[in-house]
Amino acid sequence: MMTLELRLPSDPAEGGGLERYPLVGQPVAQGTYSPARSRLAFAAAHVVADPLGDNSPGAPAVIDWEHTLEFRRHLWSLGLSVAEAMDTAQRGMGLDWKATQELIRRSAAEAPDGRIAVGVGTDQLATDGTHPLDAVIAAYEEQLAVAEDAGAQPIMMASRALCAAAESPDDYRKVYDRLLTQSTRPVVLHWLGSMFDPALDGYWGSASVDAAADTVVELINDNVSKVDGIKISLLDASKEVALRNRLPEGVRLYTGDDFNYPELIRGDGERHSDALLGIFAAIAPAAAAALKALDDGDLETYEKVFAPTVPLARQIFSAPTYYYKTGIAFLAWLNGFQPGFTMVGGLQTGRSLPHLADTFRLADQAGVLTNPELAVDRFRQLLRVSGIDA
Repeated sequence: MMTLELRLPSDPAEGGGLERYPLVGQPVAQGTYSPARSRLAFAAAHVVADPLGDNSPGAPAVIDWEHTLEFRRHLWSLGLSVAEAMDTAQRGMGLDWKATQELIRRSAAEAPDGRIAVGVGTDQLATDGTHPLDAVIAAYEEQLAVAEDAGAQPIMMASRALCAAAESPDDYRKVYDRLLTQSTRPVVLHWLGSMFDPALDGYWGSASVDAAADTVVELINDNVSKVDGIKISLLDASKEVALRNRLPEGVRLYTGDDFNYPELIRGDGERHSDALLGIFAAIAPAAAAALKALDDGDLETYEKVFAPTVPLARQIFSAPTYYYKTGIAFLAWLNGFQPGFTMVGGLQTGRSLPHLADTFRLADQAGVLTNPELAVDRFRQLLRVSGIDA
Protein backbone atom coordinates (compact mmCIF):
# COMPACT_ATOMS: atom_id res chain seq x y z
CA MET A 1 0.00 0.00 0.00
CA MET A 2 1.35 3.42 -0.97
CA THR A 3 2.39 5.65 1.94
CA LEU A 4 0.33 8.80 2.26
CA GLU A 5 2.57 11.86 2.43
CA LEU A 6 2.86 15.57 1.79
CA ARG A 7 5.38 18.34 2.17
CA LEU A 8 5.03 20.39 5.32
CA PRO A 9 6.66 23.61 6.52
CA SER A 10 9.63 22.90 8.76
CA ASP A 11 10.83 24.80 11.84
CA PRO A 12 11.65 28.43 10.89
CA ALA A 13 14.36 28.43 13.57
CA GLU A 14 16.12 25.72 11.61
CA GLY A 15 15.95 27.45 8.27
CA GLY A 16 12.34 26.89 7.33
CA GLY A 17 11.33 25.53 3.95
CA LEU A 18 9.36 22.40 3.19
CA GLU A 19 10.12 18.83 4.18
CA ARG A 20 8.63 15.51 3.19
CA TYR A 21 6.31 14.06 5.82
CA PRO A 22 4.97 10.51 5.44
CA LEU A 23 1.92 9.90 7.63
CA VAL A 24 2.59 7.26 10.28
CA GLY A 25 -0.49 7.27 12.51
CA GLN A 26 -3.22 4.69 12.73
CA PRO A 27 -6.55 6.48 13.23
CA VAL A 28 -8.29 5.60 16.48
CA ALA A 29 -11.22 3.33 15.69
CA GLN A 30 -14.51 5.13 15.32
CA GLY A 31 -17.62 3.91 17.06
CA THR A 32 -20.57 4.75 19.27
CA TYR A 33 -19.97 4.75 23.02
CA SER A 34 -22.12 4.96 26.10
CA PRO A 35 -21.14 7.61 28.65
CA ALA A 36 -18.27 6.52 30.86
CA ARG A 37 -19.31 4.93 34.15
CA SER A 38 -16.23 5.79 36.20
CA ARG A 39 -15.78 9.44 35.24
CA LEU A 40 -17.85 12.40 34.09
CA ALA A 41 -16.34 13.75 30.88
CA PHE A 42 -17.27 17.03 29.19
CA ALA A 43 -15.77 18.17 25.92
CA ALA A 44 -15.76 21.96 25.61
CA ALA A 45 -16.88 22.43 22.02
CA HIS A 46 -15.98 25.18 19.56
CA VAL A 47 -18.34 27.01 17.20
CA VAL A 48 -18.17 26.84 13.42
CA ALA A 49 -18.19 30.21 11.68
CA ASP A 50 -20.47 30.83 8.71
CA PRO A 51 -17.98 31.30 5.84
CA LEU A 52 -20.40 33.69 4.13
CA GLY A 53 -20.87 35.81 7.24
CA ASP A 54 -18.92 38.88 8.32
CA ASN A 55 -16.82 37.22 11.00
CA SER A 56 -14.12 39.87 10.94
CA PRO A 57 -12.54 40.97 14.26
CA GLY A 58 -15.04 42.93 16.33
CA ALA A 59 -18.06 41.97 14.25
CA PRO A 60 -21.01 40.08 15.79
CA ALA A 61 -20.57 36.34 15.41
CA VAL A 62 -22.26 34.66 12.45
CA ILE A 63 -22.46 30.93 13.14
CA ASP A 64 -22.85 27.97 10.82
CA TRP A 65 -25.52 26.28 12.90
CA GLU A 66 -25.69 23.07 10.87
CA HIS A 67 -22.03 22.19 11.34
CA THR A 68 -21.84 23.57 14.87
CA LEU A 69 -24.64 21.30 16.03
CA GLU A 70 -23.46 18.32 13.97
CA PHE A 71 -20.14 18.48 15.81
CA ARG A 72 -21.97 18.30 19.13
CA ARG A 73 -23.93 15.28 17.91
CA HIS A 74 -20.58 13.67 17.11
CA LEU A 75 -19.37 14.29 20.66
CA TRP A 76 -22.57 12.89 22.17
CA SER A 77 -22.32 9.80 19.96
CA LEU A 78 -18.92 9.10 21.52
CA GLY A 79 -20.42 9.14 25.02
CA LEU A 80 -19.00 12.55 25.89
CA SER A 81 -21.06 15.33 27.41
CA VAL A 82 -20.81 18.85 26.04
CA ALA A 83 -19.61 21.89 27.92
CA GLU A 84 -21.28 24.58 25.87
CA ALA A 85 -20.52 28.27 25.43
CA MET A 86 -17.19 28.07 27.24
CA ASP A 87 -13.92 29.80 26.36
CA THR A 88 -13.36 27.08 23.73
CA ALA A 89 -16.42 28.48 21.94
CA GLN A 90 -14.59 31.83 21.88
CA ARG A 91 -16.40 33.58 24.70
CA GLY A 92 -14.68 36.94 24.92
CA MET A 93 -12.79 36.26 21.67
CA GLY A 94 -15.43 36.63 18.96
CA LEU A 95 -18.58 35.00 20.33
CA ASP A 96 -20.92 37.74 21.57
CA TRP A 97 -23.71 37.33 24.12
CA LYS A 98 -26.54 37.41 21.55
CA ALA A 99 -25.02 34.49 19.63
CA THR A 100 -24.16 32.74 22.91
CA GLN A 101 -27.81 32.70 23.99
CA GLU A 102 -28.88 31.10 20.74
CA LEU A 103 -26.03 28.59 20.98
CA ILE A 104 -27.11 27.55 24.47
CA ARG A 105 -30.75 27.15 23.48
CA ARG A 106 -30.03 25.20 20.30
CA SER A 107 -27.53 22.85 21.92
CA ALA A 108 -29.58 22.23 25.04
CA ALA A 109 -32.62 21.38 22.90
CA GLU A 110 -30.65 18.53 21.27
CA ALA A 111 -28.65 17.25 24.23
CA PRO A 112 -29.47 13.62 25.11
CA ASP A 113 -30.37 12.90 28.72
CA GLY A 114 -29.37 16.37 29.83
CA ARG A 115 -25.70 15.75 28.94
CA ILE A 116 -24.90 19.44 28.67
CA ALA A 117 -23.56 22.16 30.93
CA VAL A 118 -23.29 25.76 29.80
CA GLY A 119 -21.12 28.73 30.58
CA VAL A 120 -22.70 31.49 32.66
CA GLY A 121 -20.66 34.68 32.69
CA THR A 122 -20.77 38.46 32.44
CA ASP A 123 -19.53 39.10 28.91
CA GLN A 124 -22.59 41.16 27.93
CA LEU A 125 -21.07 44.00 29.98
CA ALA A 126 -19.12 46.64 28.13
CA THR A 127 -15.38 46.03 28.23
CA ASP A 128 -14.43 49.66 28.76
CA GLY A 129 -14.31 50.78 32.36
CA THR A 130 -15.03 49.00 35.64
CA HIS A 131 -18.51 47.91 36.66
CA PRO A 132 -19.85 47.93 40.23
CA LEU A 133 -20.34 44.55 41.87
CA ASP A 134 -24.13 44.84 41.67
CA ALA A 135 -23.85 45.19 37.88
CA VAL A 136 -21.61 42.13 37.76
CA ILE A 137 -24.14 40.16 39.80
CA ALA A 138 -27.00 41.32 37.54
CA ALA A 139 -25.08 40.20 34.45
CA TYR A 140 -24.45 36.77 35.96
CA GLU A 141 -28.13 36.53 36.95
CA GLU A 142 -29.26 37.29 33.40
CA GLN A 143 -27.08 34.51 32.03
CA LEU A 144 -28.04 32.09 34.79
CA ALA A 145 -31.68 32.58 33.83
CA VAL A 146 -30.87 31.62 30.22
CA ALA A 147 -29.10 28.45 31.35
CA GLU A 148 -31.93 27.45 33.65
CA ASP A 149 -34.58 28.22 31.05
CA ALA A 150 -32.70 25.89 28.67
CA GLY A 151 -32.61 23.14 31.30
CA ALA A 152 -28.81 23.03 31.32
CA GLN A 153 -26.43 22.76 34.24
CA PRO A 154 -24.72 26.14 34.87
CA ILE A 155 -20.95 26.57 34.83
CA MET A 156 -20.16 29.82 36.63
CA MET A 157 -17.41 31.09 34.38
CA ALA A 158 -14.60 33.22 35.70
CA SER A 159 -15.52 36.83 34.96
CA ARG A 160 -13.22 39.51 33.61
CA ALA A 161 -15.62 42.13 34.94
CA LEU A 162 -15.54 40.63 38.43
CA CYS A 163 -11.77 40.38 38.37
CA ALA A 164 -11.57 44.08 37.46
CA ALA A 165 -14.11 45.17 40.05
CA ALA A 166 -13.20 43.04 43.06
CA GLU A 167 -10.94 44.59 45.66
CA SER A 168 -10.66 41.60 47.98
CA PRO A 169 -11.66 37.94 48.37
CA ASP A 170 -14.76 39.20 50.20
CA ASP A 171 -16.00 40.75 46.96
CA TYR A 172 -15.80 37.36 45.25
CA ARG A 173 -17.69 35.82 48.15
CA LYS A 174 -20.41 38.45 47.86
CA VAL A 175 -20.96 37.68 44.19
CA TYR A 176 -20.73 33.89 44.33
CA ASP A 177 -22.74 33.53 47.54
CA ARG A 178 -25.57 35.48 45.91
CA LEU A 179 -25.50 33.41 42.73
CA LEU A 180 -25.26 30.04 44.45
CA THR A 181 -28.24 30.90 46.58
CA GLN A 182 -30.29 31.64 43.46
CA SER A 183 -29.33 28.65 41.34
CA THR A 184 -31.97 25.92 41.33
CA ARG A 185 -29.39 23.16 40.75
CA PRO A 186 -25.77 22.56 41.78
CA VAL A 187 -23.33 24.50 39.64
CA VAL A 188 -19.81 23.94 38.40
CA LEU A 189 -17.43 26.67 39.52
CA HIS A 190 -14.72 27.74 37.09
CA TRP A 191 -11.13 28.75 37.77
CA LEU A 192 -9.30 29.76 34.62
CA GLY A 193 -5.64 30.70 34.88
CA SER A 194 -4.15 33.84 33.38
CA MET A 195 -2.36 31.78 30.71
CA PHE A 196 -5.83 31.17 29.23
CA ASP A 197 -6.99 34.74 29.79
CA PRO A 198 -4.58 37.42 31.05
CA ALA A 199 -7.54 39.51 32.22
CA LEU A 200 -8.18 36.91 34.94
CA ASP A 201 -4.85 37.35 36.69
CA GLY A 202 -5.38 37.38 40.45
CA TYR A 203 -8.80 35.74 40.33
CA TRP A 204 -10.38 34.90 43.70
CA GLY A 205 -8.65 37.98 45.13
CA SER A 206 -5.00 36.93 45.21
CA ALA A 207 -2.03 36.43 42.91
CA SER A 208 -1.08 33.49 45.15
CA VAL A 209 -2.65 30.24 43.97
CA ASP A 210 -2.56 28.89 47.52
CA ALA A 211 -4.34 31.92 48.94
CA ALA A 212 -6.90 31.82 46.13
CA ALA A 213 -7.47 28.13 46.85
CA ASP A 214 -8.26 29.01 50.48
CA THR A 215 -11.01 31.34 49.28
CA VAL A 216 -12.40 28.70 46.90
CA VAL A 217 -12.45 25.96 49.54
CA GLU A 218 -14.17 28.24 52.04
CA LEU A 219 -16.78 29.19 49.44
CA ILE A 220 -17.46 25.55 48.58
CA ASN A 221 -17.64 24.42 52.21
CA ASP A 222 -20.18 27.13 52.95
CA ASN A 223 -22.31 26.23 49.90
CA VAL A 224 -21.65 22.52 49.53
CA SER A 225 -25.21 21.58 48.55
CA LYS A 226 -25.10 24.12 45.70
CA VAL A 227 -21.76 23.08 44.18
CA ASP A 228 -21.45 20.05 41.92
CA GLY A 229 -17.76 20.67 41.40
CA ILE A 230 -15.07 23.06 40.24
CA LYS A 231 -13.29 23.12 36.92
CA ILE A 232 -9.68 24.25 37.33
CA SER A 233 -7.37 25.21 34.46
CA LEU A 234 -3.97 26.21 35.80
CA LEU A 235 -1.78 23.76 33.81
CA ASP A 236 -0.19 22.71 37.12
CA ALA A 237 -1.01 19.15 38.17
CA SER A 238 0.32 19.60 41.70
CA LYS A 239 -1.92 22.60 42.37
CA GLU A 240 -4.93 20.69 41.05
CA VAL A 241 -4.23 17.65 43.21
CA ALA A 242 -3.74 19.86 46.28
CA LEU A 243 -7.14 21.49 45.72
CA ARG A 244 -8.77 18.14 44.91
CA ASN A 245 -7.62 16.75 48.24
CA ARG A 246 -9.28 19.62 50.10
CA LEU A 247 -12.73 19.36 48.53
CA PRO A 248 -15.58 18.07 50.68
CA GLU A 249 -17.07 14.65 49.97
CA GLY A 250 -19.28 14.66 46.89
CA VAL A 251 -17.79 17.78 45.26
CA ARG A 252 -16.00 16.97 42.02
CA LEU A 253 -12.77 18.35 40.64
CA TYR A 254 -13.15 18.74 36.88
CA THR A 255 -9.71 18.93 35.35
CA GLY A 256 -9.17 21.63 32.77
CA ASP A 257 -5.46 20.79 32.59
CA ASP A 258 -4.84 20.18 28.90
CA PHE A 259 -1.21 19.26 29.66
CA ASN A 260 -1.64 16.60 32.35
CA TYR A 261 -5.15 15.19 31.92
CA PRO A 262 -4.29 11.45 31.65
CA GLU A 263 -2.70 11.25 35.10
CA LEU A 264 -5.30 13.53 36.71
CA ILE A 265 -8.27 11.61 35.33
CA ARG A 266 -6.65 8.28 36.24
CA GLY A 267 -6.14 9.52 39.80
CA ASP A 268 -3.95 8.30 42.62
CA GLY A 269 -6.01 5.38 43.87
CA GLU A 270 -7.89 7.48 46.39
CA ARG A 271 -9.08 10.49 44.43
CA HIS A 272 -9.39 11.33 40.75
CA SER A 273 -10.42 14.25 38.59
CA ASP A 274 -13.37 14.22 36.26
CA ALA A 275 -12.92 16.06 32.96
CA LEU A 276 -14.02 19.33 31.40
CA LEU A 277 -11.50 19.84 28.63
CA GLY A 278 -11.12 21.74 25.39
CA ILE A 279 -8.66 19.15 24.12
CA PHE A 280 -11.38 16.48 24.29
CA ALA A 281 -13.08 18.21 21.35
CA ALA A 282 -9.92 17.70 19.30
CA ILE A 283 -9.18 14.12 20.40
CA ALA A 284 -12.76 12.95 20.97
CA PRO A 285 -12.41 9.38 19.57
CA ALA A 286 -9.24 8.83 21.62
CA ALA A 287 -10.86 10.27 24.75
CA ALA A 288 -13.87 7.98 24.33
CA ALA A 289 -11.67 4.91 23.81
CA ALA A 290 -9.45 5.76 26.79
CA LEU A 291 -12.41 6.30 29.12
CA LYS A 292 -13.94 2.98 28.06
CA ALA A 293 -10.63 1.27 28.86
CA LEU A 294 -10.63 2.96 32.26
CA ASP A 295 -14.17 1.70 32.89
CA ASP A 296 -12.95 -1.80 32.02
CA GLY A 297 -9.97 -1.53 34.37
CA ASP A 298 -7.61 -1.75 31.40
CA LEU A 299 -5.01 0.83 32.42
CA GLU A 300 -2.54 -0.37 29.80
CA THR A 301 -4.91 0.52 26.97
CA TYR A 302 -5.90 3.74 28.75
CA GLU A 303 -2.27 4.88 28.80
CA LYS A 304 -1.58 3.61 25.28
CA VAL A 305 -4.46 5.58 23.79
CA PHE A 306 -3.95 8.79 25.75
CA ALA A 307 -0.12 9.00 25.73
CA PRO A 308 0.33 10.15 22.09
CA THR A 309 -2.39 12.78 22.48
CA VAL A 310 -0.45 14.68 25.14
CA PRO A 311 2.24 16.12 22.79
CA LEU A 312 -0.60 17.25 20.51
CA ALA A 313 -2.42 18.90 23.44
CA ARG A 314 0.75 20.66 24.55
CA GLN A 315 1.22 21.93 21.00
CA ILE A 316 -2.34 23.22 20.67
CA PHE A 317 -2.24 24.88 24.10
CA SER A 318 1.29 26.28 23.80
CA ALA A 319 1.86 29.96 24.52
CA PRO A 320 0.10 32.21 23.87
CA THR A 321 -2.34 29.66 25.27
CA TYR A 322 -5.49 31.69 24.57
CA TYR A 323 -5.04 30.96 20.84
CA TYR A 324 -5.61 27.25 21.43
CA LYS A 325 -9.08 27.68 19.88
CA THR A 326 -7.39 28.02 16.48
CA GLY A 327 -5.93 24.52 16.81
CA ILE A 328 -9.29 23.06 17.85
CA ALA A 329 -11.04 24.54 14.78
CA PHE A 330 -8.11 23.55 12.54
CA LEU A 331 -8.44 19.88 13.49
CA ALA A 332 -12.22 20.01 13.08
CA TRP A 333 -11.66 21.28 9.54
CA LEU A 334 -9.04 18.63 8.75
CA ASN A 335 -11.46 15.95 9.97
CA GLY A 336 -14.36 17.20 7.87
CA PHE A 337 -16.53 18.68 10.62
CA GLN A 338 -16.61 22.11 9.01
CA PRO A 339 -16.37 23.19 5.38
CA GLY A 340 -13.63 25.78 5.79
CA PHE A 341 -10.89 26.86 8.15
CA THR A 342 -12.68 29.99 9.32
CA MET A 343 -13.51 31.21 12.82
CA VAL A 344 -15.63 33.94 14.35
CA GLY A 345 -13.58 37.05 14.96
CA GLY A 346 -11.14 35.97 12.22
CA LEU A 347 -9.26 33.92 14.81
CA GLN A 348 -8.00 31.41 12.23
CA THR A 349 -5.04 33.78 11.93
CA GLY A 350 -4.10 33.16 15.57
CA ARG A 351 -1.48 30.51 14.73
CA SER A 352 1.28 30.47 12.12
CA LEU A 353 1.53 28.02 9.26
CA PRO A 354 4.57 26.27 10.81
CA HIS A 355 2.62 25.91 14.07
CA LEU A 356 -0.30 24.34 12.21
CA ALA A 357 2.09 22.03 10.37
CA ASP A 358 3.42 20.75 13.70
CA THR A 359 -0.18 20.33 14.88
CA PHE A 360 -0.86 18.23 11.78
CA ARG A 361 2.15 15.99 12.44
CA LEU A 362 1.21 15.43 16.07
CA ALA A 363 -2.45 14.82 15.25
CA ASP A 364 -1.37 12.14 12.78
CA GLN A 365 0.92 10.52 15.35
CA ALA A 366 -1.88 10.60 17.95
CA GLY A 367 -4.28 8.83 15.58
CA VAL A 368 -6.86 11.62 15.62
CA LEU A 369 -6.83 12.40 11.90
CA THR A 370 -9.94 10.34 11.33
CA ASN A 371 -9.74 10.55 7.53
CA PRO A 372 -6.04 10.96 6.66
CA GLU A 373 -6.67 11.38 2.91
CA LEU A 374 -9.07 14.25 3.55
CA ALA A 375 -6.67 15.82 6.07
CA VAL A 376 -3.81 15.71 3.56
CA ASP A 377 -5.97 17.22 0.84
CA ARG A 378 -7.13 20.01 3.12
CA PHE A 379 -3.65 20.85 4.34
CA ARG A 380 -2.52 21.07 0.72
CA GLN A 381 -5.39 23.51 0.12
CA LEU A 382 -4.13 25.60 3.04
CA LEU A 383 -0.62 25.61 1.58
CA ARG A 384 -1.91 26.69 -1.83
CA VAL A 385 -3.91 29.63 -0.50
CA SER A 386 -0.80 30.58 1.50
CA GLY A 387 1.16 30.80 -1.76
CA ILE A 388 2.97 27.46 -1.44
CA ASP A 389 2.97 24.88 -4.22
CA ALA A 390 3.31 21.59 -2.34
